[in-house]
Amino acid sequence: MSTILLVDDEPDTLYVLDLLLTAQGYRVVKARNGFEGMELGLAGPPDLVISDWVMPVMDGTQLYRCFAAIPRLTTVPFVFISAAAPPDELAVGPFLRKPFDLPLLLDLIARSLSS
Repeated sequence: MSTILLVDDEPDTLYVLDLLLTAQGYRVVKARNGFEGMELGLAGPPDLVISDWVMPVMDGTQLYRCFAAIPRLTTVPFVFISAAAPPDELAVGPFLRKPFDLPLLLDLIARSLSS
């Protein structure tokens, strides 16, 4: 069973994605910002991170850079989701704009986990 770390400051997004991904057979851990996501990543590396990029405390870009700087986390793939367009420097993984198409998200997850 693959573990997905969800990082988003919107409780509704975390709740809905947790339900959907758990129903698909994934183990889900949740964080409300990049700092919490980093703590969870260090406690037990996930197989994939799904992260918003606009969050308080630590945003998704900073979270990605932190993962990339730690050898045991550097290979963890990221999928970004956000209501706003990504910044130009965010070219580090797939990006879906909220609201997103669930089948497309599930396809991105499957492809990211298999690569």
